[in-house]
Amino acid sequence: MNKVILVGHLAKDPEVRYTQSGKAVASFTVAVNRQSSSPEKREADFIPVVAWSKLAEVAGNNLTKGRRVLVEGRMQVRSYETAEKQRRYVTEVIAQNIEFLDSKKQGAPEAGSAPVDMSSFGKDVFPDEEIPF
Repeated sequence: MNKVILVGHLAKDPEVRYTQSGKAVASFTVAVNRQSSSPEKREADFIPVVAWSKLAEVAGNNLTKGRRVLVEGRMQVRSYETAEKQRRYVTEVIAQNIEFLDSKKQGAPEAGSAPVDMSSFGKDVFPDEEIPF
């Protein structure tokens, strides 16, 4: 079984792009705290996350650096070849569900945010979960 659940904060704003066929894809990094050998020392892992379609649009319109999120998905490892013919590997989480664990700051609209009609989303975007906003 390939299942990943992360709870952390966005390290930077999501980057939303569109494929040639018009499908949205958002990529962002989640900083997740890691236990360290010393209680005074804080460590974190910075985990790349990719969301597709409407979930990507929701992430792009509602998430900003510092927001606390829960990401549920699967781990994926892919490879590509550089111009210098070197093989590179990328490990990332493919998001299947994103829950916002905090609220937007009151009084300050976030750049790029827009009202989202959540009734148009199917269960494949937010399976068996309450919409957090």
